[in-house]
Amino acid sequence: MELKDKVVIITGASSGIGYKIAELLAKENAKLALLARRVQIIDELKEKLSSLTDVISIKCDVKNKDEVKDAFKKVKEHFGKIDVLLLCAGIGNRYDIEKFSSSNAEEAFGINLFGIIYCIEEVLPEFLDRKEGMIAGVSSIADVRGFPRSAFYSSSKSAVTILLESLRVELKKYNVKVITIRPGWVDTPMIKKNEFQMYFILNVEKAARIIIRGIKKEKKIIQFPFPIIWGSKLIKILPNFLFDYFAGKHLESLRKLE
Repeated sequence: MELKDKVVIITGASSGIGYKIAELLAKENAKLALLARRVQIIDELKEKLSSLTDVISIKCDVKNKDEVKDAFKKVKEHFGKIDVLLLCAGIGNRYDIEKFSSSNAEEAFGINLFGIIYCIEEVLPEFLDRKEGMIAGVSSIADVRGFPRSAFYSSSKSAVTILLESLRVELKKYNVKVITIRPGWVDTPMIKKNEFQMYFILNVEKAARIIIRGIKKEKKIIQFPFPIIWGSKLIKILPNFLFDYFAGKHLESLRKLE
């Protein structure tokens, strides 16, 4: 798939993977719609990239359905169509069980899951009618189990993975490609607050290049890095008693650090 002149919507374009993908796609002359809550950052990014390609920036909180509808309307008014929906917006919240609350769950699921659902809802009629299009959503390798302090994050990402898998099967006959992106740890602001030791952390530009390469090849799943992929496969098949034991030990070590 060539990305030159393709209209690409990028959610979560104000930082991390979304920001870096926007920079790289601009050099390939993709037409970009940058969506994020922090409008000043995407406005500055738009100015930075406008000499390379046609780019617009729109303030959009993906967990707000009305803002999503308005943003996609503006994209269609400007470009006339949408070719690729790249869903990078996400939040990684970690809480002790003592801070368990529905408001924290609503934030995690609102951005990580419903933000994706709202965006797909806006492009799907057009994609079905044209019988072409691509949806690429960022899940996480943390979708495999319920990790301590990450109940809402892991469960929301697991839901994203299953959602995209289901859509991939259903949309095949319409020639609409669906890609699940499952990164490990990438050096972005989101992981800075993690209090545990992380391994095989990827530079954000390298991660963005892997994703773009996977999109061009129309891969069903883009996941990296290799050691974390295999580690997640092992964790997934661990018997419950072993997972509970090791996860419990990990939680104890975290508490000792506090």
